[in-house]
Amino acid sequence: MTDTSGKTIPRIGIIGGSGFQQLLGLTDAQAIHCDTAFGQPSSAVTTGYLAGVPVAFLQRHGPGHTIPPAAINAKANIAALRSVGCKQILSMSAVGSLSAEVPPGHFVLVDQFIDRTLMRDKTFFGPGLVGHVPFSDPVCGRMRQALAESAAAAGVAARDGGTYIVMEGPQFSTRAESMLYRQWGGNVIGMTAMPEAKLAREAELCYALVAIPTDFDCWHQSHEAVNAAMVSERMAQIGASARRLVEEAVKRLGSHDGDCRCGCDRALETAVMTAPALRDPDMLARLLTVAPNATHLLPR
Repeated sequence: MTDTSGKTIPRIGIIGGSGFQQLLGLTDAQAIHCDTAFGQPSSAVTTGYLAGVPVAFLQRHGPGHTIPPAAINAKANIAALRSVGCKQILSMSAVGSLSAEVPPGHFVLVDQFIDRTLMRDKTFFGPGLVGHVPFSDPVCGRMRQALAESAAAAGVAARDGGTYIVMEGPQFSTRAESMLYRQWGGNVIGMTAMPEAKLAREAELCYALVAIPTDFDCWHQSHEAVNAAMVSERMAQIGASARRLVEEAVKRLGSHDGDCRCGCDRALETAVMTAPALRDPDMLARLLTVAPNATHLLPR
């Protein structure tokens, strides 16, 4: 992946969620079936070029939407995208809105999360290799700035910044829960951003998420109750705007070069607590498949 001057062009990983099952406009498409150290990803990774920029696309819920939120192998998904050369991940996520300020069709460039999930494997670390990455700012600021510029260029209504409540699911919220999350300052609610964002940070990848409200959550009592059919129908209606935003975004993200100003690509520099002599070699080897620049963790 080099340009005419021989300069390496970074590949952009794109994760599509509900209603974003394919990447239209992709050229030189090739499906790659990845076998990672963490198992099989949700789908084959489709590589190619979008607007002349190398990209890789993965379907979060699998072809035909067969994988429920808590069963998504997010570790394998991140590992698969890393294995084909991705350094930045753009995540697209259908959500419910918790605010009248972000009605259906008005995107949110998320900058914070509240993780309410309980049943998911959320880390590449564990017994034998203990690590704690910084996560106060879970989204890459450089990527989010590019997304805000892209939304303006694409004529897409988007709120720059917002808090995504990540619920376990697969059921939608009760009305009492929805009201509580509004009091917490949540702007949107969904089921899939965690542990995806946490794992991307541990893999030293830049990560950003575009939340796409398809409905008002059940707090909005004058609005009909959310259901799966509604989400699919609304995503079909919003799809053209999402595709315009993604195409504009990859043009800007593809120009990112050098170290990330947010430190996403250096998240493991001070993260590992385990003494070098006691680090589990098998766990370390698996970690290096998703964070290949973390060779400083190897015993000297």
